[in-house]
Amino acid sequence: MDVLIQELEKMNIGKVKRNELLAHHTTIKIGGPTDLFIEPSSVENLMATMEFIKKHKLNWRAIGRGSNLLVSDKGIEGAVVKLGSGINHLEINGTEILVGAGYSLVSLSTLISRKGLSGLEFASGIPGSVGGAVYMNAGAHGSDISKILTKAHILFEDGTMEWLSNEEMGFSYRTSILQKERPGIVVEAVFQLKEGDREAIVAQMQKNKDYRKDTQPWNYPCAGSIFRNPLPNYAGKLIEVAGLKGFSIGGAKISELHGNFIVNAGNATAGDVLSLIQHVKDTIYSLYQVKMETEVEIIGRK
Repeated sequence: MDVLIQELEKMNIGKVKRNELLAHHTTIKIGGPTDLFIEPSSVENLMATMEFIKKHKLNWRAIGRGSNLLVSDKGIEGAVVKLGSGINHLEINGTEILVGAGYSLVSLSTLISRKGLSGLEFASGIPGSVGGAVYMNAGAHGSDISKILTKAHILFEDGTMEWLSNEEMGFSYRTSILQKERPGIVVEAVFQLKEGDREAIVAQMQKNKDYRKDTQPWNYPCAGSIFRNPLPNYAGKLIEVAGLKGFSIGGAKISELHGNFIVNAGNATAGDVLSLIQHVKDTIYSLYQVKMETEVEIIGRK
């Protein structure tokens, strides 16, 4: 591993660390170490990073701001590639924007709203990056990424880059083609927005932010919604009616504010969270014969 670190440092591609705790890079503040942690300083260096990974046949995983992610206490084998400040470019051309995957979704929606552009109001409280949002088709308040994305620039494991259209991204509820069929890294995205009344857009943004503040436990470390809504039911409502709000295992606790959030109430481990997830699944199925599926992505060593 030392040889790999030295090779990466000579490449001068950005931040490189060994045995970096992923707890420092997830919103729930949980996660063991990764063998290699790389944060490329540009799109070109991201491509060089993937060439390095391919050359050395390393397992890899890309992350953004670490929301919607639960990393094993044993960490992640191989390399974790973080898309951050080096890949957060933004170009605004009328109602069309080109944005780097590392750009904060909250920051982007705030900036765009102030310019009188509509379409990103739903994202005002989603604490992820643009890349992560495209990867999982993030959404809220009746809208999602698939409603505004024109195309996404994807870097695949073999080093090739390709623009995929909205249709080619295979969007569905909180998923895209990148999660299973064609694993790859979102490098940048093009969104088609609409001109609107600036004051009305900003007001709607604030309304969405206030709603999330009032109904979701962002004062504790959390990963966002844990379960997909088993439509026509809603995960949070089922959990609440089952009397599970406030139930805890170790340092992990079901939020008393919203049933579909598990918070790190103090030194929680991934094991605590997984045990709590299983308890919810068992309870809801026993009571309502509804199978709960996780929305949060669970990764890392078993």
